[in-house]
Amino acid sequence: MIARSKRYKNSVKNFSVDDELSLGDALGRLGTFEKTKFDETVELSFSLGVDPKQSSLAVRGTVNLPHGSGKEIKVLVFTEKPDEALSAGADMAGLEELISKIKDGWMDFDVAVSTTGAMKSVRSIARVLGPRGLMPTPKAGTVTDDIAEAVNAVKAGRVEFKMDKTGSLAVVIGKRSFTQEQLQENANSALEAVMGSRPDGLKGRFLKTIYVSSTMSPSVRIDRSSIAQS
Repeated sequence: MIARSKRYKNSVKNFSVDDELSLGDALGRLGTFEKTKFDETVELSFSLGVDPKQSSLAVRGTVNLPHGSGKEIKVLVFTEKPDEALSAGADMAGLEELISKIKDGWMDFDVAVSTTGAMKSVRSIARVLGPRGLMPTPKAGTVTDDIAEAVNAVKAGRVEFKMDKTGSLAVVIGKRSFTQEQLQENANSALEAVMGSRPDGLKGRFLKTIYVSSTMSPSVRIDRSSIAQS
């Protein structure tokens, strides 16, 4: 049995963890939980009715959060013209020297963007970046020759999501310091993006369960029937 903290026990003492609530009510309940000393990240967690072993049914995508993620994002750009990328707002830019640093274990960035021409070199570290969800891909908008647009989108609150090997998926929707209205608007955008990523060949239910939680809080289950066509 998992040992629960006093904060966790205090948060759940007045309700059942099996309750299913509408999105608004779930966020309202989350707001009543005891807070930690840091600004916790809030995320939606999904269990999907998708066989993760079938690559044709892989689920991934991006969402532009209207109120941002609340996180300071470090953007690295793989390019042969680093000065242009840095002028566009990238935190780090370059090519072979960055690839060499990453091969040596350096990973001090949150999102990697690449020009199409640089991808030939970047593929040499695909086995390092891929498992961490950091490999640039056209589908995520991180392989592009419009570096300024890509960097601005990430900095403004574009969040990438990807199903894991267990058929689960998580999407960041903000911080505990956000208002409930901000979290709900971000959550609505995230839900729309996830539902829009349903594989064409999937039969049956796509979204099995949905929970909302913050970094150190209990999870609150969201009633799927309160969400349009899940």
